[in-house]
Amino acid sequence: MSLLRPLARAALRPATTPLRAFSTTTTRFIKPGQPLPDVGAILHESSPGNKVNLADEASKLNKMILIGVPAAFSPACSATHVPGFLAHPKAEEYDQVAVVSVNDVFVMKAWGDVLNPEGKENVRFLADPSGEFTKALDMLWDGKAIFGNERSKRFTIIVEGGKVKSVAVEPDNTGTSVSLAENVLGKA
Repeated sequence: MSLLRPLARAALRPATTPLRAFSTTTTRFIKPGQPLPDVGAILHESSPGNKVNLADEASKLNKMILIGVPAAFSPACSATHVPGFLAHPKAEEYDQVAVVSVNDVFVMKAWGDVLNPEGKENVRFLADPSGEFTKALDMLWDGKAIFGNERSKRFTIIVEGGKVKSVAVEPDNTGTSVSLAENVLGKA
């Protein structure tokens, strides 16, 4: 009989009463001082056969802006986030501006053609079709309700000499409050 008493109390507890009101999980995003994760040549540029190892390339550059977006051609990504960096005067000080999304390579190429019509050589649109690079950054989130699959959080990472200098990640994954060019690079 004493064994049933706790079960009976649990059954009487209202369904809306949370058993635990907090989470002990900490944010594990890549941090300043860490190198970009080397997951091999799994990113794609322009065609499926053109594979990119971004960690290897970043280690050979002085300065890089790495922009992560939830979806190519989405309103905030196309109108504000990426164009803000492409137009910011301080972006010229960087060897490379790399835009990464969990999209296929054909979508990323088409999007790059739209946002970078002049074909600036230091601007790259890279596909992470499996999400493995984004996952290694700990920037993958469950976007199935909106996008149909897991997607990248919206972020901007400044990389110098292959190591992360700063990380700006949107707290709600898709907003535009902290990762915009004027917040990361300063007012123009």
